[in-house]
Amino acid sequence: MTDSKTQGADEHYFGRLAQGAFEIPRCRACDKYHFYPRVVCPFCGSDDLHWAAPSGYGRVYSTSVVRGKAASHNICLVDLDEGPRLMSRVVGVDPEAVKIGARVKAQITQEDGAALLVFSPAGETQ
Repeated sequence: MTDSKTQGADEHYFGRLAQGAFEIPRCRACDKYHFYPRVVCPFCGSDDLHWAAPSGYGRVYSTSVVRGKAASHNICLVDLDEGPRLMSRVVGVDPEAVKIGARVKAQITQEDGAALLVFSPAGETQ
């Protein structure tokens, strides 16, 4: 994987998020994306990986509302169009309004000084 000799996969992923880029590993041998970042393809075992920017579009696979004293938010699993499933949350809508199967689009936001990948509603146009 590019930079894997000098930089860990997690470090690369979060470093790129901090720079405003959403990238995940993609295998050159089997052409599959995967998440979480690692240095060997979980599908074919190849270490010939590169970082690629997925479309950022996906669908909510599951969702749950976390209720706090000050506010509530949702936690969800999103299936990216490219295949990987990742945990995040949907922003910009009431947590109760997030539905399984909803179309979402990735965006990078800053929270407590750290870059985070979250999703917003994308409608059904993509």
